[in-house]
Amino acid sequence: MNQEHFDTIKNKDGFIAALDQSGGSTPKALNAYGVSEDQYSNDNEMFDLVHKMRTRIITSPSFTPDKIIGAILFEHTMNNRIEGQYTGDYLSDKGIVPFIKIDQGLADEEYGVQLMKPIPGLNNLLKQAKEQNMFGTKMRSNILSYNEKGIDDVVTQQFQVAQEIIDAGLVPIVEPEVNIHSEDKEQIEEYLNQSIKKHLDALATDDYVMLKLTIPTKANLYQELADHSQVLRVVALSGGYETDEANEILSQNDNVIASFSRALTQDLSVNQSDADFDAKLKEAVDSIYEASVVKN
Repeated sequence: MNQEHFDTIKNKDGFIAALDQSGGSTPKALNAYGVSEDQYSNDNEMFDLVHKMRTRIITSPSFTPDKIIGAILFEHTMNNRIEGQYTGDYLSDKGIVPFIKIDQGLADEEYGVQLMKPIPGLNNLLKQAKEQNMFGTKMRSNILSYNEKGIDDVVTQQFQVAQEIIDAGLVPIVEPEVNIHSEDKEQIEEYLNQSIKKHLDALATDDYVMLKLTIPTKANLYQELADHSQVLRVVALSGGYETDEANEILSQNDNVIASFSRALTQDLSVNQSDADFDAKLKEAVDSIYEASVVKN
């Protein structure tokens, strides 16, 4: 494990940029950026365009390590290059810790949740991630309604895969997302908190995870998780909230930092001049950083 990366993630003020849209979500991300589906004719062209978008973000003078401590990449981005370097190496040299998204999407809903689909070739992907100097991984599940069996199934699956990632020498970001529109959101979060705690308590003393959680309805609900000896950091997903709303809710939670995707990039456009693009990105980075600064 890279000790410098470990110390950055554990101790440094800042947030983690989520740049990990994959096959299913890439068209939506490109469309929001001003690139319509008629501008590419196959997946290779689509991924080339999204890599250009991510390259523009990562190389921007507004994408700085004084406020951004990590970035989550899609596999295609990990295996691509920025200014002649593999993306992970470019980020590391810039002082930003690289992570890789490993899940293959969500299964159909059952018991009020969507588990992760199987991840074929996981061992090879983890080996490749290690070779590409990734520090950790990210994997997402989805909780839609209150069902204790469903919530426990999500957490159990997340931690089973997390152990494989730990054994491969990487730090997993466990992401059991709670849908922000769920009528049971607060009740789900209370039970999820307990379920996660049980699995954390079962980890070995030298095994670490990160948690990526929906910003809770009850402020500071996840304080005990953030303080847990096996948790390197708790980060929050924006979950569909607009930037201002996500920042406002996040700022009410101590020791939780952002790992935003849409809220980071929502005002960026392919048609902007570099000066306008950098200015809009700086506005987003500054606002998300301020909401993420540790308050306790």
